[in-house]
Amino acid sequence: MVEFLKAVLFGIVEGITEWLPISSTGHMILLDEFVKLDVSQEFWEMFLVVIQLGAILAVVLLFWNQIWPFGKKNNSHPAGKNGLLSYCKKDIWILWFKIIAACIPAAVVGLLFDEFFESLFYNGVCVSIALIVFGVGFILIENRNKGMTSKINSLSEITFQTAFVIGFFQLIAAIFPGTSRSGATILGALLIGVSRTVAAEFTFFLAIPVMFGASLLKILKFGFSFSGTEAMILLVGMVTAFIVSVIVIRFLMSYIKKHDFKVFGWYRIILGIIVLFYFGIAGIL
Repeated sequence: MVEFLKAVLFGIVEGITEWLPISSTGHMILLDEFVKLDVSQEFWEMFLVVIQLGAILAVVLLFWNQIWPFGKKNNSHPAGKNGLLSYCKKDIWILWFKIIAACIPAAVVGLLFDEFFESLFYNGVCVSIALIVFGVGFILIENRNKGMTSKINSLSEITFQTAFVIGFFQLIAAIFPGTSRSGATILGALLIGVSRTVAAEFTFFLAIPVMFGASLLKILKFGFSFSGTEAMILLVGMVTAFIVSVIVIRFLMSYIKKHDFKVFGWYRIILGIIVLFYFGIAGIL
């Protein structure tokens, strides 16, 4: 029962930090220092990634009409007049091609160098530096953008070139834990003139193939030999992450209509200093 309660706690942290641009990795590292699951190291590494599937399902639920590319209802841009093509939503298919284009840089590097970068940068110091650097980045870019009109104000206005540029910022998050995948892509989108709302939505959609792919790789690497307790811990964490994510995504989309991202920048800086201080003291002791 204690382990299930811990899984709930990890699910809550994942559901909050996966979507707010404050780094789920940084928070998970801190939480793991104080609340450790009684599981093997192999299961823990898999759990950290696969728990994100719950958060991803929240995106699928909330944005279903914007991402499901089939159906005649509300199909204002059918791929054809007759047959199967009349059930294909051309605008959504184009959006998915752009999402795939944006995922290519991170997918290639992740497949080839995932374990190398994890061993090199997955530590408190690197995470804290990434938290602080991108926190400063949010504040500087929001100050620069103040009073400016966004160049891109709808998902349809995102070009393949724009999507690919955003994908390179996602690549930074794939290399440096603590950067925050959502934080990196939102920051990159803001930098090139995408509105906050569109930047957030595109970031959410990018997470779907990335997290499904990462989860599949981790599960295949771990194998399907779960014990009953391990399966329940993973399920509890995922369900909790799903419920919390629904709440957090709705909050974020409402928040950014009236506010900027600077508060998250300041939060990242403060958290980064705390992480750096904690691991610095721990290293001395």
